Amino acid sequence: MSTAHSDIILERLMSLHPKLMDLTLDRVYRLLAALDHPELKLPPVIHLAGTNGKGSTQAMLAAGLKAAGKSVHAYTSPHLARFHERIRVAGDLITENDLAAILEECEVANGGIQITYFEITTCAAFLAFARTPADYTLLEVGLGGRLDATNVFDKPELTIITPVSFDHPQFLGDTVAEIAGEKAGILKRGVTCVVGPQPDDALDVIEAKARRIGAPLLLHGQHWHVGEENGRLVYQDETGLLDLPLPNLIGAHQVQNAGAAIAALRYLGFDEATSEAAITQAEWPARMQRLKHGPLIDAASNVELWLDGGHNAACGEAIAEALGRLPKRPLHVICGMLNTKDISGYLAPLAPLVDSFQGVSIPGETATLPASETVAAARSAGMTASEAPDVLTAVAAVATNHPDARILICGSLYLAGNVLRDNG
Repeated sequence: MSTAHSDIILERLMSLHPKLMDLTLDRVYRLLAALDHPELKLPPVIHLAGTNGKGSTQAMLAAGLKAAGKSVHAYTSPHLARFHERIRVAGDLITENDLAAILEECEVANGGIQITYFEITTCAAFLAFARTPADYTLLEVGLGGRLDATNVFDKPELTIITPVSFDHPQFLGDTVAEIAGEKAGILKRGVTCVVGPQPDDALDVIEAKARRIGAPLLLHGQHWHVGEENGRLVYQDETGLLDLPLPNLIGAHQVQNAGAAIAALRYLGFDEATSEAAITQAEWPARMQRLKHGPLIDAASNVELWLDGGHNAACGEAIAEALGRLPKRPLHVICGMLNTKDISGYLAPLAPLVDSFQGVSIPGETATLPASETVAAARSAGMTASEAPDVLTAVAAVATNHPDARILICGSLYLAGNVLRDNG
């Protein structure tokens, strides 16, 4: 089978999408029943929800568990360069042959009935995981939590809620409290939940839901603490203190994510070496990723090139903080966003750091914010901004005029995926 085979099947599956996006688990339960319930045959599940940080936290968990000699299934979304990234079977990207086979099996079992792309591909991931032995299954929520296609487990091994902030209001609610209520939908009676740092209104909702259903919580700031001291990560809980290297993923927010991963690993009974491996060996592309090879680097000469896929106000703050820790260089931003995102909120914390800004449209995305509107938002935030036809042209322009520059390509995981595909 060629790589194109799975792409062809995925394109067909897109046509099954309901005309209206209604969040419900009915379609998922129906298809799982038709597949003989693969979700009941998975290794112990660790289920992660949150607005920001769940992907990084999951990557750290996977790194720690691998270092401890455990095999791990992992499901994440969206992908960056290839769909295969979403499904790691016992630590390895799913093969093209296996992906095409399970997609076709799900397509046949679904029988042409309306179902969302995410729902049917989530069922495909469960099918792949059920057929290969492993020690743990790491599942990242796609959207929200309560009605997400991954939320079909009555008794996961552990749940984790990373920081909640404002995102996807069209589906999850108009306030952080409402959004937190959707994230808290992954809580299960008798199942411990590790809770990362939260705004007060989000924490109130999570704690109320936990009390109501009887879900024990391990709360940041109460049951565990994490911070940076003298260039080290210091973690403390009731079992003792850990003095560890800083995470290899950049930014103060990654210290918080590391804390959640460590809390989870310690709850599961793993040792200090596992926690250290989790935070020093994690790999998570397009999260303050330094690009070091490919056509963009060839075009950039001595320019320092970074890529980040964050796309909401909290991400903007985290990126600004991370940039502030780097040795000072002129910062030139190349940004493309979707029209569903709060671009003003995203750009506000970055604006004081930016020397120049170029707006691009995201190739192949119907929901892209036009480059002209991205530029208008940047100018409203006080930046010197102009349009560029594409990322490569924008990078080359900065490199020609500002050879000592630091370039940040940012604004969307979809833009980041395009960059990684084009840049090898």
